[in-house]
Amino acid sequence: MSKTGEIASSEASHPSPASGQRSAQAIRQSLLQHVAGIAELSKAEAIFVYVEALDEEKTLPLPESLRPKAYYVTKTAREDERQQLLSNRYIRVPNVPLSRLGQVKIAILVALSRGLVKQGDTVVFLSGLATSGTLDTIIVTQVGREYEMFSSHSGAEPIPTDIRPEVIERVLDIASQLGSEGREGKPVGTLFVVGDSERVKSMSRQLILNPFRGYGENDRNILDTSLDETVKELSTIDGAFLVRGDGIIECCGAFLKTTGQKEFELPLGLGARHHAAAGITAVTSSLAVAVSESTGTVTVFKGGGLITEIEKPRPMGRSRKYTSGG
Repeated sequence: MSKTGEIASSEASHPSPASGQRSAQAIRQSLLQHVAGIAELSKAEAIFVYVEALDEEKTLPLPESLRPKAYYVTKTAREDERQQLLSNRYIRVPNVPLSRLGQVKIAILVALSRGLVKQGDTVVFLSGLATSGTLDTIIVTQVGREYEMFSSHSGAEPIPTDIRPEVIERVLDIASQLGSEGREGKPVGTLFVVGDSERVKSMSRQLILNPFRGYGENDRNILDTSLDETVKELSTIDGAFLVRGDGIIECCGAFLKTTGQKEFELPLGLGARHHAAAGITAVTSSLAVAVSESTGTVTVFKGGGLITEIEKPRPMGRSRKYTSGG
């Protein structure tokens, strides 16, 4: 049994509603009973649990020695307040539909940006689909050691130190919303390049007049939620957003001049936007977040390589459409 990527899930065939509910409750209770033992055996540095899937449980039944390692993953301000009242530590992730693996990937990235975990740490995740309201999955993985979860191929720190954690979280939030919802019902593809802004600007040129030029820094900080609709509207324009590490948006509609760089080994199906993201992060100390127009997948690049990708959940049932990636 592998120490990394250990997954147990209740994605079995569909029994009757009553027996299915009993089975889900039994699985939840079993996971809650065994999570402490798994965390101790794997020497986990952190335990993450999605509060959407906790149902009636508000706090994990952990021994005192493990409670400082527990983080509750929230999506809304209301959930934050509840965890504060319970004196639980928590981290916020984008409030968009996520698959089980998507939940894990984005929580790892946020935790890394805050310094809650580091490369090589073993972490335990408890999760489940929000619609089920029950825990049904446990995942044990080592940060940076497994491509499917989170990869740091260069061995360098995956999060540049000049980028504020809240800026990374904000960019991920906006990118995830665009990937999940698009813009006015239409899919949108865009690219955010964050950090090392002076060097990035020297390797770019404007495709359009810069909409942010002439505005004060306080008026163009991506941390200001009143800018959300503006950023989403401008995401329909070709080119990249260039964002400083402190959140100031330098410009949008920027063309990245990386065509002279080497070819990058990226998964099949990724296009020019993703290769531009790989190229600019290969020659600068920036982080790039790309949104795929065709799939809605959010992909994060650092050091010329893909470090994680968060896929949009596929529709199931009669409405499901089968498409080839691109």
